[in-house]
Amino acid sequence: MGTMTFGGSDVFGNVGQTDLAGARRQIDMCLGAGINLVDTANMYSRGAAEEILGQVIAGRRDQVLISSKVRMAMGDGPNDEGLSRHHILDQIEASLRRLNTDHLDIYHIHEWDGLTPLEETMETLDSLVRSGKVRYLGVSNYSGWQLMKALGVADAHGYERFVSNQIYYSLEARDAEYELVPLSLDQGLGIMVWSPLAGGLLSGKYRRGQQASDGRHLTEWSEPPVRDQDKLYDTIETVVDIASDHEASPAQVSLAYLLAKPGVTSVIVGARKDEQLADNLGAVDVHLSSEDIDRLDQVSAPDLIYPHWHQANLASSRFSEVDLALHRPAR
Repeated sequence: MGTMTFGGSDVFGNVGQTDLAGARRQIDMCLGAGINLVDTANMYSRGAAEEILGQVIAGRRDQVLISSKVRMAMGDGPNDEGLSRHHILDQIEASLRRLNTDHLDIYHIHEWDGLTPLEETMETLDSLVRSGKVRYLGVSNYSGWQLMKALGVADAHGYERFVSNQIYYSLEARDAEYELVPLSLDQGLGIMVWSPLAGGLLSGKYRRGQQASDGRHLTEWSEPPVRDQDKLYDTIETVVDIASDHEASPAQVSLAYLLAKPGVTSVIVGARKDEQLADNLGAVDVHLSSEDIDRLDQVSAPDLIYPHWHQANLASSRFSEVDLALHRPAR
């Protein structure tokens, strides 16, 4: 369950404006459906999302795993963002206070910080695990080389490693398959997908030649950016066609596709409205055939950028299962 809609202040109002009562309803729906992980971040509505979540789970903290994040700006000062020891230690205390808990189950680094030495960041995170304030470490929005460097620093110093990789991954853009999915498989990180419906683009409301009645892509919100509109609409038409065959919604098919991909351990779902959340939760009951997955693979296939096209031409006879996360042939 994602909480980006909780609070709805600042730019996050473009995503949703779920108040305390609405958040309580949605968390109850998720718990009833068997969901046990709630993902938030300190910067969602400048802490309001964490505060709301803390109130909703009061008295039932042991029923949920909580993931939060650190890195983004939480003030105007030079030390109010980044992954320095100062900022991380300051923000973990603030998050624990807002969430009214003594620990986070997963603490995700929200974004790369090219100015702070990785040794400082990883040592500080390691100290949080050793102190009991954090149970496991996660990373989000790193490139392949950045993540591998961070893991190398952790291994060299005996620090706790990242075990979760929270990434953007969807039928709209499968860029993660170039490096991040294979790396996660190779290094044993579970993949947690954010925005699996591409900000609602894959929900079925956006169709070629039709104007969506609402949606965040008609506002200031631009995540994810649409780079190939024709390809997106071709993908949506395939999703809609497969959804009709399964008597399911396009959103459910889009989610079911990701749940079938190598390395994906969970997808983060959130919604402005209760009925949207209920629909998303139904994705676990949609079982795509190998033919369905092949059709979706083909229509949304990423271009093979270098060196992947070179390897496909000359090295495919010795591809491992990790390599096939990008190069998997049609069944």
